[in-house]
Amino acid sequence: MQTFFFVTAAALIDDSGLVLLQKRPMTGSMPGLWEFPGGKVEPGETPEAALARELSEEIEVQVEQAALVPLAFASAPLSDRHLVLLLYACWKWLGEPRPLIATELKWVAPADMHDLDMPPADVPLVDALINFQKSGAQPVR
Repeated sequence: MQTFFFVTAAALIDDSGLVLLQKRPMTGSMPGLWEFPGGKVEPGETPEAALARELSEEIEVQVEQAALVPLAFASAPLSDRHLVLLLYACWKWLGEPRPLIATELKWVAPADMHDLDMPPADVPLVDALINFQKSGAQPVR
């Protein structure tokens, strides 16, 4: 029986359309890769609550769950489990992002993300983000 591992991630989008990425620490899995900030959903948590908690713990920003807009998901095998990665877009947060766990943060245009080394599950999310921005969809504020 397959065990599912749910992870949430945020595309924090600034007023110029740049998206915040974080660089994974050199220890642990997938060291040094660039990724969307976020983390695992704990038992009993909604994905939105998990993402708000993870953003506070990882990059010290506060996000209201209502400000998280579902954008895309990716699904991939991950050793003995199956990863389901949920990406949310967010245009509104409190605080200045700073790396508490990651080694570095940077704002990147979605079209430039394909030039970065990212975890395999993040790659289809980049395409979804690019298509979303090309659609001209307006942020929920």
